[in-house]
Amino acid sequence: MNIDKILAELTLEEKASLCSGSDFWHTKTVERLDIPAVMVSDGPHGLRKNVDLAENPNQAIQAVCFPAACATACSFDRKLLETLGKAIGDECRHEELAVILGPGCNIKRSPLCGRNFEYFSEDPFLAGQMAASHIKGVQSKGVGSCIKHFAANNQETRRFSVSAEVDERTLREIYLAPFETVIKEAKPWTVMCSYNRINGVHSAQNKWLLTDVLRDEWGFGGLVMSDWGAVDDRVEGIKAGLDLEMPSSLGKNDKLIVEAVNKGELSEKELDKCVRRVLELIDKAAEGADPSTEWDKLKDHQLARKLAGECIVLLKNDDAVLPLDSRRKTAFIGLFAKEPRYQGGGSSHINSLTVDSALECVKEYAEVSYAQGYITSEDKTDEALLKEAVETAKAADTVVVFAGLPDSFESEGYDRTHMRMPECQLRLIDELCKVNENIIVVLHNGAPIELPFNDKVKGIVEAYLCGDGSGGAVCDVLYGKVNPSGKLAETFPKKLSDNPSYINFPGEGDTVKYQEGIFVGYRYYDKKEIEPLYPFGYGLSYTTFEYSDLRLSHTELDADKTLKVEVTVTNTGSVDGKEIVQLYVSDRESSVIRPVKELKGFEKVFLKAGESRKVVFILDSRAFAYYEPAVKDWHIEYGAFDIMIGASSRDIRLTDTVYVSSEKRLPVHFTLNSNLGDIRQFPEGRQLLEDVFRATNATGGFDDEDEAMRRMNEVMTNELPLRAIVSFSDDERLTRDYLQGIVDKINELLN
Repeated sequence: MNIDKILAELTLEEKASLCSGSDFWHTKTVERLDIPAVMVSDGPHGLRKNVDLAENPNQAIQAVCFPAACATACSFDRKLLETLGKAIGDECRHEELAVILGPGCNIKRSPLCGRNFEYFSEDPFLAGQMAASHIKGVQSKGVGSCIKHFAANNQETRRFSVSAEVDERTLREIYLAPFETVIKEAKPWTVMCSYNRINGVHSAQNKWLLTDVLRDEWGFGGLVMSDWGAVDDRVEGIKAGLDLEMPSSLGKNDKLIVEAVNKGELSEKELDKCVRRVLELIDKAAEGADPSTEWDKLKDHQLARKLAGECIVLLKNDDAVLPLDSRRKTAFIGLFAKEPRYQGGGSSHINSLTVDSALECVKEYAEVSYAQGYITSEDKTDEALLKEAVETAKAADTVVVFAGLPDSFESEGYDRTHMRMPECQLRLIDELCKVNENIIVVLHNGAPIELPFNDKVKGIVEAYLCGDGSGGAVCDVLYGKVNPSGKLAETFPKKLSDNPSYINFPGEGDTVKYQEGIFVGYRYYDKKEIEPLYPFGYGLSYTTFEYSDLRLSHTELDADKTLKVEVTVTNTGSVDGKEIVQLYVSDRESSVIRPVKELKGFEKVFLKAGESRKVVFILDSRAFAYYEPAVKDWHIEYGAFDIMIGASSRDIRLTDTVYVSSEKRLPVHFTLNSNLGDIRQFPEGRQLLEDVFRATNATGGFDDEDEAMRRMNEVMTNELPLRAIVSFSDDERLTRDYLQGIVDKINELLN
């Protein structure tokens, strides 16, 4: 496609028409110039291609539901995400789709967000790495990905109108960081803006977000589309860099674009930029579509089961109750054993070809008894089902309870109001614990939940929403065919009020204040010294691992260099297994408030029983930096940084220290109201003040012999404004004008 030639031949009306969809899923055609339509489809963990838009835009073809992001993030496995992406990419090629809408890499600010099951993590580094790997897999097949929802889309409540009030440092370090990683490392074809406003401005017409940051700063060269129905002012959206409005606005907004150009309110040059990017997407899509691409749905279903096994997290395993012994009597109790909840509700809902239930798949390992135990249509105990379940449990050696959140508890479109499981399920578990001491609970949920039975049961398996192969994957883990290796990508607090966003979620009216700032997830629990129920990065295995020989390539490091970190991991148990090694960085002393530690590296390593292996991390300057709004850039303060290697955020095994220096100094501007202590922090300032005190006989020292008085005088003097020296000296030379000259000289030296 000769895009320059086509742009020259397009009429103004045709250009405007290309900036919106023709229907729910397609771009517009321009038959006169042979410009075809391309189709996009919902994802991100499976294909939700619609078959008959006229009859039902939500009716999708049969496809495979892979584990959702809440589960895949727990794999901490970049290769797994890439494998998943490649499978989805082949499916898209077969179905001649241009772009699959996903993944989402919004941060899990609150466990209550109804769409958390579609998002990866509370940690921006992990979220960015997982999303980038997913996209690399999809796009390796010649199909586009659409990273979403850009940005600060962290709740469903009033999502079309709410304004996320976030300071720039928090935006940069937490909410924009995963998108930045994706843009720079995976280069997605498209970006989807979010519904919400950011600091009062709709994402769909936010020039700072879509052009200044996304394009000019990060170098994004692809297409930006709206979330479905997110457009407020289409003309402002064009100016801001929103290329494609979805879905169709039935030509209404196209006319507004034409009118704005004709009135001189919008330049045709601005419009051309958007049209060019639409044409570039159409051109790319033509190369990727290939209906002859193999799509073996049953093969992909088996892949979904395999991937799910890598994501499941073993939270508790007292007395080695797991893996199960097929020779012992086991009971499966709970409707989810027969009818698993394996995906969330909303735009990502897959019409699965086949679904594995644990009750069916367990036949590969053993015969089990079964009782339904509860209903999901309402939160009400069915006494007959409860009685049957109790009797079934009495006759078994071990009981596996399949429980969690029904579909009605979490979905796109609304947020949860609490973290509790259905009361009928909690009562069931309580009653079962009274008649059997070997209770294991398998959880099906898309976000953290309260676990009041945590101290009563012997085993807890977090299966999250693991796709249509989850029933088989759970059985593989329960019976030890798969050694669980997942670790939590989010913190499980003991109670909702422990969460940092608790007071400000979901806000008041159309405003939500992110007053917890950068302290999201484990960053907050660490800083507040709050013990979570299960910490970020936590997960058990059927084997054990030891860490040793931590080595750093440097003890002192220039900020423009990289640091190589090596550590040896040994499988000290009798079972082959995988360990997720986590690297955290801690700034020992900082002039700004920083988290206790932050995840800056992770690797998943397979080790046979008794095997050792060296794990290597490479840290660049970003690993030590914080975002400094004063200079609109990332900044490193000179000092000691601890390199922490852990099995979780609360299980740090090894620590070493590196001193990092940076030639960049933050700009300073002292005034007569600046404190003496602040000026003294700089050698130049300290020397000038000493000269002043010496020349004018003013006091600048702390000579009191009494330690308490000396300390008081030291603190008070350091916090004294420079101007106050005039009042504490009888030297006539010490005037405000004289001190202003000193201030000017200090500023000149430091800048």
